[in-house]
Amino acid sequence: MPPTEGLVLGIPTGAVARRLGVSPTTVRSWEKRYGIAPAARRGGKHRRWSPQDVAMLEEMCRLTTAGVPPAEAARAAMASRPSKTPTHPKQPAMPSQPAPAPLPPRRLSTASSGLPLGAVRPECRGLARAAVRLDGPAIDALLTEVMRDHGPVTAWEEVIAPTLHAVGRKWGTTGERYVEVEHLLSWHVSTALRKAATTSPLNIEGGPVILACTPTEQHTLPLEALAAALAQHGWPMRMFGAEVPADALDASVRRLGPAAVALWSQSHSTADMSVVRRVAATGFGLRGARIAPMVMLVGPGWPPAAAGTGMTRPRGLRQAIEAISHVYTESAPRFSA
Repeated sequence: MPPTEGLVLGIPTGAVARRLGVSPTTVRSWEKRYGIAPAARRGGKHRRWSPQDVAMLEEMCRLTTAGVPPAEAARAAMASRPSKTPTHPKQPAMPSQPAPAPLPPRRLSTASSGLPLGAVRPECRGLARAAVRLDGPAIDALLTEVMRDHGPVTAWEEVIAPTLHAVGRKWGTTGERYVEVEHLLSWHVSTALRKAATTSPLNIEGGPVILACTPTEQHTLPLEALAAALAQHGWPMRMFGAEVPADALDASVRRLGPAAVALWSQSHSTADMSVVRRVAATGFGLRGARIAPMVMLVGPGWPPAAAGTGMTRPRGLRQAIEAISHVYTESAPRFSA
């Protein structure tokens, strides 16, 4: 066989799938459903993909990860397939890189992703596809884009949280099947939120916002989203994370003199009101002129009537930001630059 014949034939479906980070079944289903197949048909059962075909499949992955419905993505990918480039007898030329196809206007999407999402933003569906595919680089790229374009509040409420909830529901109905998807997605989401929380300059001097989970609460992602939103506004904060003991909360309030303390509880079992009352009674400042921070009860674990005097119970990320904004505004002489 001439030395270039194997190169002309291309690579098999399994090798293409490994390169793309998808299963061979997915590649075959694209051909069956949408006609996205090798340009040159040959005899036999096994498909062989040329460099131009692989570039087309890469574009298909890029578009579906961005939230484009698969049928629409397939049409755009096939239209973008580069023409075959003349090759040297002993060394094939590299395929030309197609210009990225323009994405459709942002709108709600109902295209299937295998997760119970409903009608959501295309970015949400793209994030779900990348997570199910265990495609870490695609998850990072999507999170970076949505955080940059929409900010942490919209990114959390309209893209990240719906995807996490859908993965959780899928896990609940399929046993242990989607645990790896949830763990991978959570890690990348945490990375993106923490990066956003540490890259914005402060524009207010004074007491920070303390962010902490109750002593038995382990879920931190919503608090990390709040930290990123505070950083976007240039407000100081201190994140203490999961399972913060009551004594540590007392000590941090006395040492930092915070403007507010946000306590997160995910479930009723972790909503410890004794800790809330203890934090609310912890003052700081000069003797005779003690100041107590505003206490925010954040998360679905707190009962509806939990908040008392000097406390607030925001219903979501936006309301939490509004409440903290009022604290800084009303305390302008102390907390403004």
